Amino acid sequence: MNLSHNARRRLIIAASFLAALVLTILPWPVWTEQFRPDWVALVLIYWCMALPTRVGVGTGWSVGLMLDVLYGSMLGENALAKSLIAFLAVRFHLQLRMFPRWQQAVVVLLLVIANNLLVLWVKNLAGQAPSTWGYLTPSIVSMLLWPWLFVILRDIRRHGNVS
Repeated sequence: MNLSHNARRRLIIAASFLAALVLTILPWPVWTEQFRPDWVALVLIYWCMALPTRVGVGTGWSVGLMLDVLYGSMLGENALAKSLIAFLAVRFHLQLRMFPRWQQAVVVLLLVIANNLLVLWVKNLAGQAPSTWGYLTPSIVSMLLWPWLFVILRDIRRHGNVS
């Protein structure tokens, strides 16, 4: 099957988000559950940095809504948070591209913390806030995974000729 360049580009981006959603819902041992990175946020940040004209707030809203459905959480909770991440990543994509990987990882940490705090705030408004600080651990794990995930997604983008 010979796909057009646009169709192939969309398929590669969609496949990366699908892989992130699958990694998000895969079962982990109970003791490692608090260390689960925010795969969707990482993939969203990458594509917003790499292709800000193609992946943005609308994509963030869509994948956030998918997360709300997968988690069975209040509809719009993750959608709002992922939209914020996408907005900030698109807004500052030129600066983020210039940073070395370790500085990008620090920005990823801040973005995922902002995501988690926004979700926590919405949960708190609904009376469902957790009583521990364990909700910030995924931010640190996401930061540590960022350099490797960046390289993997960059290679996929280059080999797939996604631009």
